[in-house]
Amino acid sequence: MSLTITPATSALKISSQFDSGNIHVLETTNPQDIQLSIRRDNQSDFFQWFHFRVQGAKNQPLNLRLVNAGEAAYVDGWPDYRAVASYDRETWFRVETLFEPAKGELVIQHTPAQNSIYFAYFAPYSWEQHLDLIGQAQQSPLCEVHDIGTTLDGHDLNLLKVSQHNPASDSAKAKQQIWVTARQHPGESMAEWCAEGFIARLLDQDDALAQSILDMADIYIVPNMNPDGSIRGHLRTNACGANLNREWESPTLERSPEVLAVRTLMQKTGVDLFLDLHGDEALPCNFIAGQEGAPHLPEAVLQQENRFKQNLAQVNPDFQLERGYPPGKFGPETFTIAAFWVGREFNCPSMTLEMPFKDYDNRPDADFGWSPERSIKLGESLLNPIYRWLQLKNSD
Repeated sequence: MSLTITPATSALKISSQFDSGNIHVLETTNPQDIQLSIRRDNQSDFFQWFHFRVQGAKNQPLNLRLVNAGEAAYVDGWPDYRAVASYDRETWFRVETLFEPAKGELVIQHTPAQNSIYFAYFAPYSWEQHLDLIGQAQQSPLCEVHDIGTTLDGHDLNLLKVSQHNPASDSAKAKQQIWVTARQHPGESMAEWCAEGFIARLLDQDDALAQSILDMADIYIVPNMNPDGSIRGHLRTNACGANLNREWESPTLERSPEVLAVRTLMQKTGVDLFLDLHGDEALPCNFIAGQEGAPHLPEAVLQQENRFKQNLAQVNPDFQLERGYPPGKFGPETFTIAAFWVGREFNCPSMTLEMPFKDYDNRPDADFGWSPERSIKLGESLLNPIYRWLQLKNSD
C-alpha cells in the first residue's frame, strides 16, 4: 500500500528541539517572509547562537528573518557574516546572509535542494560527538579519561590526560605541565573542532613531533568546559547564566562548578603553559590574545608568548599576527578571565586562541568559510609551537 502525503502534513515546518537547538518561530505562513527570533541564554541577556531545522521547503526560495539580531550580544559580528547550512549534519556550507542594520534583522536566503535542512551560526559540535571524542581518545594507551566534576544540569565534566613514560628519553628534568581548555563559551563550537584536531595529532604514535612532546610534557585537555550551555543552545553561558570566562577569580559550586573543578585540579598539577580555545564573533581572522597589558606581567613570559605566536604563524598560514585584541581590553575583568588568572597564578605563558565565525578574510573560502575542517587543522598545528616552546624550556 502506498502512502499519500497530503499538503497539510508536508507544510513547511521549523523546529529546534534537539541538541544545541535555538530558535523561536514567529511566522512561517509565507516562505518569502519567515520570521524567527533567537532565544536568550537562560538567566542571561546574551544571545547570538542559532541552530534550527527547516522541513518541507524543497525547491522553495526561503527568506528567513531573524528579527532580533540587532539586539544580539555582538552586533559587530553580523556584517560580512554568512550562516552555515547542512543536509546531513556533517558537511556545513555557507549560504547567502544579509544584515539589515536599519531593521535590526539578519536575513538568510536559500533554496533547499532537499526536504530537510539545518541552519546554524557555526557548524555544531554535539554532545554525542563530544562523548565519541572522549571514548575514541581513551582507546589510545597514551590517554586517560578522568571525571573531574558534574555540571548544574548533571552532565559529566571530563578531562583527558595524555602522557607517556619512555625510559630511553626521560631526563633528569621534571616534565612540563601543559593545559588546554575549549568551549568555555558554548556557542563557540569551532573551539571543540580545534580541540579534536589537537587531540588526534597528539595521540598519533606515528607522529614523531607528538611523541617528542610527550617525552617532555604531560598534557591535560578539557574539550568542552560548558556541556550545559552547549546542549541548551547557549551562546556564552552555562545553565544558570554564568559566563565561565568571567568566573576564574572566585568560582563556586552553585554558580560555576566547571571552572572550580578545573582550577582546583590545576592547583594540584601546576601549569607551565596554558591554551584556552575560543571563537570571536567580529574579527574575520585567527589570532592569539596573550597577557600583554596585564599588571606585573614578567618580560620573560611575554617573550615566550610572542615567540609561540610567531612559531604558529610560520607553520599555518591560517594564523596571523597583525590583528587581535588591544592590550588592556578587559579592564577590571582581567583576572576573572582564564588566561589572565592562570598566567598570574602560575607565572607562565597563558593564551587565548580565537577563531572566526566569519570567513578568514586573508584566505577566503566561498563555499565553506572558516570551517570545522580548518579548525581541526589549526588544532593539529598547535603542536608545532608547543614543541618549540618545550625545546627552549629544556635548554634553559
